[in-house]
Amino acid sequence: MISLNLTTLLLGLGLATAIFFLIRLDHLRLGHGAFWLLVAAAAAVLGAWPGLIDRLAALIGISYPPALLLLAAVMVLFIKSLQSDIELTRTERRLRRLNQRLALYEAERGERAERDNITE
Repeated sequence: MISLNLTTLLLGLGLATAIFFLIRLDHLRLGHGAFWLLVAAAAAVLGAWPGLIDRLAALIGISYPPALLLLAAVMVLFIKSLQSDIELTRTERRLRRLNQRLALYEAERGERAERDNITE
């Protein structure tokens, strides 16, 4: 059991280190990195103290502790997916507005060019 705890702890710490490097290299935004750092910290904590999930499950009233872990993982991934969809929608809306502004700018520039050609 100690090797499993050590493996889980090392995986959590390794994930945290990888996330720090991704943030530092600007491959991952800080906001997204903070979420994944929390996931890595949770993995490290549960790896160091595996009985913690058993105690939490007993406290909540869940008789099979791995079910709590799976439920929590599904909920976290659901929330992350929802957050990503919200951000994608916001980005698409900004891009659409930017395209509309660019089209208006180009149309105005074309009208000016036509007026300048007529007056010459």
